[in-house]
Order: sequence, then C-alpha cells, then structure tokens
Amino acid sequence: MNWANSATISRVLLIPVVIYSYKLDTQFSHLLAAILFTVASLTDWLDGYLARKLNQSSEFGAFLDPVADKLLVAVMMIMLVSVYPSLLLAAGVIIAREMLVSALREWMATKGMRDKVAVAFSGKLKTTVQMLAIIILLLANPSLPEWVLMLGYGLIYLAAVLSISSMTQYFRAAWSELQSKS
Repeated sequence: MNWANSATISRVLLIPVVIYSYKLDTQFSHLLAAILFTVASLTDWLDGYLARKLNQSSEFGAFLDPVADKLLVAVMMIMLVSVYPSLLLAAGVIIAREMLVSALREWMATKGMRDKVAVAFSGKLKTTVQMLAIIILLLANPSLPEWVLMLGYGLIYLAAVLSISSMTQYFRAAWSELQSKS
C-alpha cells in the first residue's frame, strides 16, 4: 500500500464518519461534517499529487480513485436529499451523470480510446462547484442565515447543469471518435 492509495482509501473511510458527524445532535455537528467532507474532498487532489510526485501510480489506484470520488458524492447527495427533499432532481442528475460517464470511460477503454474521454476542464469545474455546494449544504443549519442554504441550493443545481454539460461533451467526443473509426 503506497501513500497515494492510502489517501484514496481514507476518502472512502471518511464517508461514514461524515454521515455520523452530520447526524450528531450537537451544536457543531454540521461544521464538523463540513470540515470532514472538505478533508475527504481534498484527498482527491492529494492522491493524484502523491501518485505523480512520488511515482506511485498504480492500476489499483487508477481503479479506486474514481470509485472513491463517486461513492463520496453519491452518498453525500443521498444523505442531503433525506434532509432537503427538494434536492432530489439535482441529486438524480449528478448521480446519473457519474454512472453514465464512468460507463462511457470503461467502454471507451475497451476500444483503446479512454484518453478521448479523459477528464476535461468542464468536468473539473463541475466537481469544484459540486464539492463547494455539498460543503455549504452540510454547513447549513437553523442558526445560520437562510442565504447560506439558498447558496448551497443554487450551487448544487448549477453543478447539475454543469454535470449535463460535461457529460454531453464526453459523449460527443466519444461519438465523433467512434464515427471516425468506422
């Protein structure tokens, strides 16, 4: 087990800790959950950095990293929908996009063309907005001004729109590449 893979595994292990923290009935439970989620989110950057810097790239890490990302986001979205039911549409779009793009990348890999659907700026932007939205929604509680919750709602719906946009970009890239090969 190398440092990069340890960072990725820590992201998965933090998921139940974030949930438990969020569900605690204490004054600082939302803050703690938001901090822990932020740490978990930052391990996505950290594992990539460590893999490159320490030359620790591995097939296991390449497999586990996107799985850890999707688990973290999907579980947080499900938990937040249980608290804020009006997030259901955004959560559904975000989770569906993650599954579809993962399947597309896997399929393109079987064709030897995974690099044609590599992570693009639009995907990174979607991830950044999505993570910020989740942090804000985890922070939101009755003691904070209502605009905090509204900001979280706005950002998560923006992330849903960016999810559709980036997914469309990936599918177009795959389609044009497959068309040129036939």
